[in-house]
Amino acid sequence: MSTIDELLAAGAPPIVAILRGIQPDEAVAVAAALVDAGIRMIEVPLNSPDPLTSIAAIQERFGENALIGAGTVLTVEAVDAVAETGARLIVTPNSDPRVIAHAVERGLEIMPGCMTPTEAFAAVAAGARRLKLFPAASLGIGHFKALREVLPKNVGVWAVGGVDKTNAGAWLGAGAAGVAVGGSLYSPGRSAEEIGRVARRLIAALL
Repeated sequence: MSTIDELLAAGAPPIVAILRGIQPDEAVAVAAALVDAGIRMIEVPLNSPDPLTSIAAIQERFGENALIGAGTVLTVEAVDAVAETGARLIVTPNSDPRVIAHAVERGLEIMPGCMTPTEAFAAVAAGARRLKLFPAASLGIGHFKALREVLPKNVGVWAVGGVDKTNAGAWLGAGAAGVAVGGSLYSPGRSAEEIGRVARRLIAALL
């Protein structure tokens, strides 16, 4: 199993694919398309249909070569449920110190959401070393730069929300450690083949 740092050091693109709404019967095929395209970090939000089944299936198939996990994680109990699948990535839309600290204690990769310096520093105090600026598109790169200036240098900020191939490069150029991409990459009903093509175009836009 790889960490985010190990994946990035090995040349994986700094992209988390968000599969919100995915059904268990399509999870492995979609994940295969993403991995074949080069994406090595995959998140299934917990407000998807039967998300733990999808996460477990993707983890079993790709967990040795990719970092698999859950998004929209809101409780300590949800952290434990995801960990029981073997998945190791925990992404939250908010900065709940209890959830962050519990994920850190369990040795998981935690990426909590924040908008403000208060939320960001609360997350860092709880043990987070990566933050999810959310919703990035509506906050803008100026907001990101101002926030980044006051954070510890060892804390990476990922842009999430409204990120696609047209602006992902701008976020990375502004200093974002990575991006997470949802609706422009995966949406219910889109074929695995099309998802793979979109993923390749997204990666190419970062080169």
